[in-house]
Order: sequence, then structure tokens, then C-alpha cells
Amino acid sequence: IKSDTMPKFRVRFAPSPTGELHIGNVRTAIFNWLFARRNGGTFILRIEDTDSERSTAESERSIREDLRWLGLDWDEGPEKDGPFAPYYQSQRKQIYQEYADRLMQSGSAYHCFCTEEELEEKKKLFIKKGVQPRYDGNCRNLSEDQRKQFESHGRKPAIRFKIIQREASFVDLVRGKVSFNCDLIGDFIIIRSDGMASYNFSASVDDALMQISHVFRGEDHLSNTPRQIMILSALGYTSPTYAHLSIIVHKDKCKLKK
Repeated sequence: IKSDTMPKFRVRFAPSPTGELHIGNVRTAIFNWLFARRNGGTFILRIEDTDSERSTAESERSIREDLRWLGLDWDEGPEKDGPFAPYYQSQRKQIYQEYADRLMQSGSAYHCFCTEEELEEKKKLFIKKGVQPRYDGNCRNLSEDQRKQFESHGRKPAIRFKIIQREASFVDLVRGKVSFNCDLIGDFIIIRSDGMASYNFSASVDDALMQISHVFRGEDHLSNTPRQIMILSALGYTSPTYAHLSIIVHKDKCKLKK
């Protein structure tokens, strides 16, 4: 399907089916739905169920029922498959691997053989030094012999995105220009050692392939945005327009939940 045949405005609500909807989730869904309906656009329901241990069919069914009760009908998604199905991330594993391979081939990503135990020890050292924890680039420039040695020991590699820029910035519809120091982010995982895509990678690929024009989400996702912008740029895609909404809190300033 050519991009000029699609509605100009395409937004998505992408909950994780790991429990009941939070109040903040509902507010985000309403903003997306109203934006789509006001502008003659498309409202997409995408189920981000890459957390296989916590995601359940019951939670996913509950989310759909809650959205219907609220009157928030979706145009594409579960039960309304459109041109970019499937709309369950657990069913898109092969797609994510294909795009990770592209980044590997272009030199924008690399295999990382560090174990969780090793990474945890490095994290503790950063904290002890009073420095924000980040990946130290240990596997960034491994030789072929080093890779083969790790593989011979039975280590299954993850795939990390290679950060080469010093700063990532974008214009947020709520906050204006926002900039991040990429040196503080560090190379991050896009495909875990079990073959499952990370949140930032799956969300980035899906936003690109589903032609999402605007992303309305909570401000707790603000730190994810530079990672997603860098992934999309490396893959040759233009980033959506982002708007990070304030968090709904109780009188005691704690975030409202379920």
C-alpha cells in the first residue's frame, strides 16, 4: 500500500497486556482517539506483548473490553486487521529480526556476548563511582576470533544498537525542543539473547511500518524517544511527531495506577 493512499494522521494506542488498564493508559488512549477522530485519521490498537512471562490473553481481552466500554473504537488492530497486520508484537518476531539484520549489515548494530551477571557487576561499578550506568562498549569491536570463542562457550549474543552521535534532539508538541546527551545513554539492546525484540526496537519498527504520524504518550516515555529516533534514522525512516503528556497523580503526588 502506497503512503499517499493512507490517511495523513495515523496514531496508535499500544498497551502491554500485563494487567488491567491504568488510568494514565486510558487518558493516553483518549488523546489518541480524539486526535484521530478530529482530523479524519486512523486510530490503531497495537498489542505490545513481547513480555511473554507477564502478558496474558485475559489481560488483552480486558483491555479491548474496557476500550469498548469507554466508546474508544479502533480502526485497525485485533478483530479489525488492516494493511499492516499482525497487530500483536509477539507475532512480528521475524519482522524485527529482519530489521535488526539490516542494522547489523550497515554497521549500526553488533553482537554482544555479555551475560546478565557481567552487566550487573558493571552497573554496580558505575553506581559506586556515582556515574549513570550505561553499557561500556565491551563487545563493540570484537574480532572474529573473539566472537567464535564466545560462541564455543555456548553464549548466545544479544544485538546492540551502536550510538555514534553526541546528541539527539526533537521538537515535542508539549515541551518544545528536547535534547539528550547520547554519551549518557550508551549502546542499548535491540534484540535480546532469547531472540525477542526490546521495547524501543519493536516500537520503532512498528511505528515506521504502520506509518504512524503522531505519537501521544506519557512523559515517562520521554527518555525512550532519543533511542527510537536514532533507530528510525539508522533504518532510513522519518520519526513521527511526538507529544509527551503529563502524568496523572494522586494528592500525595504518586502516580495513579489501576
